[in-house]
Amino acid sequence: MSEILWSEEELERYARHIVLPEIGGAGQQKLKRARVLVLGAGGLGAPVLHYLAAAGVGTLGIIDDDRVALSNLQRQIIHGTESVGTAKAESAKAAIARLNPHVLVEPHILRLNAQNAGPLVARYDVVVDGSDNFETRYALADACAECKVPLVTAAVGRFDGSITVLKPYGTGADGNPLPSYRDLFPEPPPPGLVPSCAEAGIVGALTGVMGTLQAMEVIKLVTGIGEPLVGRLLLYEALAARFETVRYGRGKR
Repeated sequence: MSEILWSEEELERYARHIVLPEIGGAGQQKLKRARVLVLGAGGLGAPVLHYLAAAGVGTLGIIDDDRVALSNLQRQIIHGTESVGTAKAESAKAAIARLNPHVLVEPHILRLNAQNAGPLVARYDVVVDGSDNFETRYALADACAECKVPLVTAAVGRFDGSITVLKPYGTGADGNPLPSYRDLFPEPPPPGLVPSCAEAGIVGALTGVMGTLQAMEVIKLVTGIGEPLVGRLLLYEALAARFETVRYGRGKR
């Protein structure tokens, strides 16, 4: 693979990454070559997109068919007041261009479903799930498993969140298959059991915590550093400022 030539401006922009032995120039090149798909430019997607763009991920795909509403701005920090009424994917694209002009943004203004998920996922190296409903999460997780693309998925409640990384097409150090989303959540909860954030409310900063953790997992996956949250569910309880990790495995098929 040919080496990427950096401009002086890029070398200065990414200097704090390049001096890290774990990332260095080679890791920064991996970030620039990477294609990352983010589902949702909302509460979780906003910090994910901000930090991945700042980190120098070369191409960011954004799936979102919604428009910016004033009530979004309490947590969806990639959008501004002037963006109200604008398609979220286009608003996020404009924000990323202001932050880092070296990042290519591919907006997909559509609703993801079981039919279109596979062709979209197949075009990217890593996928991030920032959706807010189980139907979409299952469709995305199934497509990522089929296309053998790692998925970083998170969810948030009123004051709590969870995050994990899924690579069900691979095997662990023990030679056993790695778990899938359906091993973690075999079936969705009954309708109405999990209220939406519009119904229950949510602290904006919580989505920032969980979205930033998702961005960190993407950086680890792309650069090959650290231990991604594969087979581990990281739980965060904001009111008690407590993190807990739960291990899970492949269920019987």
